Amino acid sequence: MSLRFVADDRAGLRIDRREWLRIGGLAGLGCGVASSLSQQSAFSADSARVLSRPDGFGRAKSVVVLYASGGQSQLETWDPKPDAPEQIRGEFSSIATSVSGVRLCEYLPRMARLADQYTIIRSMSHDDLDHGSAIYLSLTGQFHPQKSSNFPPRPEDAPSLGAILHRVRPTSQFPYSAIDLNGPVLIPDLPSPGQDGGFLGRTYEPLMVGDVTAPSAILNGLEPLPKLPTIRQSARSSLLATIDRARDQLENHRSTRAMSELYRQAYTLLANPKCRLAFDLTQEPEAVRNRYGRFRSGQACLLARRLVEAEVPLITVFLNESIRGQDNEFGVTDAYGWDTHNDIFDSMKAHLLPRFDFSVSALLEDLQTRGLLDTTLVVCMGEFGRAPRVAVEPNFKGSSPGRKHWAAVYSIMLAGAGVGKGHVIGASDRIGAYPESSPVSPGDVAATIFSSLGIDPAGHYNDPTGRPIPLATGRPVSELYH
Repeated sequence: MSLRFVADDRAGLRIDRREWLRIGGLAGLGCGVASSLSQQSAFSADSARVLSRPDGFGRAKSVVVLYASGGQSQLETWDPKPDAPEQIRGEFSSIATSVSGVRLCEYLPRMARLADQYTIIRSMSHDDLDHGSAIYLSLTGQFHPQKSSNFPPRPEDAPSLGAILHRVRPTSQFPYSAIDLNGPVLIPDLPSPGQDGGFLGRTYEPLMVGDVTAPSAILNGLEPLPKLPTIRQSARSSLLATIDRARDQLENHRSTRAMSELYRQAYTLLANPKCRLAFDLTQEPEAVRNRYGRFRSGQACLLARRLVEAEVPLITVFLNESIRGQDNEFGVTDAYGWDTHNDIFDSMKAHLLPRFDFSVSALLEDLQTRGLLDTTLVVCMGEFGRAPRVAVEPNFKGSSPGRKHWAAVYSIMLAGAGVGKGHVIGASDRIGAYPESSPVSPGDVAATIFSSLGIDPAGHYNDPTGRPIPLATGRPVSELYH
């Protein structure tokens, strides 16, 4: 299992496992105390003011975003069209669910049985048609300056929702306000924009955790050395603090300050066994690990539940690392992404849908059984959907039909923290091409996440130059709570 900070190549910063090992014995801070720099940043920002309390406001202690990168087809998941012509509906059948009149794809039997526990929004809509900029839109709530593009991350990017959260309300329960699992998401080989601190800088970006099924435990070898006396640990921490103060007198470079904060966050995490144990999946019974699935997305969902128990406010699980990893690792299920231009039915039937159904249902059931779902908002979404027409695209790998990008209408699922049970919001037209009612934007989803955490999305924060920036461009989806 790998844990890493994704490097900002502009600054040449990276903390790898060797660096973690070097600092493992230095930790001297408590898990329940946020770093001093984060505290100062929070106080210097304009925190979001609570101007109103819409439905669902403050119901969530944690939010778990399950992100299906690549463009999950609404027609093969949440919004099948059994009465449409075959070239539109595709090869799969639909099945009844626990909610009368609501049908799902035949390869989601577990989620069909749980349909009375969540709400589907079938009228998500925007107009960005490429992965990089659309992922950016989903993870930041803001349109990329260049729509339908695949630019790499840039220092002037909008910060991710997790970075904004750490800016306006850093948690006192854990060293990080947001943690991303099984990432970073690749498009298809390089990281997508929208996952980092953007113009807020690396100080605020979420902790990025890689493959949670890697042979070594996530914090393996990072415990303080047993033969290292406490006095030596304290001396090392004091030495670093002295160096930092001297360096601050000599320079005021942004990347240097960011690296110092990354070290402080690392010390805070390593100092407290409770924090470290949150990442240790070996603490779970074998039956529980097996129920989630002994593969990357399944174990990442299990780790998300453990981080909910540790009171991490925002956890994002990238259900697939690459949007289209099957191009390079054909037949390797862990590599598959939802960008199914071709071979959509083979890919979804054999690789994507079974694991999705298995792990997402396990998470919902586990949160419910443990009494955590009432205070945890679960959001399952991607950047867009797929086109309401099945065809072979000659410019992509694969020989059987698939579906191209489609953002005009697609579907997402939400559960917990006061969200209605067994509901459907909005509708697509008869072929799943455009919203027929109640269109919802990614900005609305971002606003809903902030509101659920008790932060007014109509508020703002200040960027490093003092310019006020709105937390969200949309409004909370009030229909979720009716």
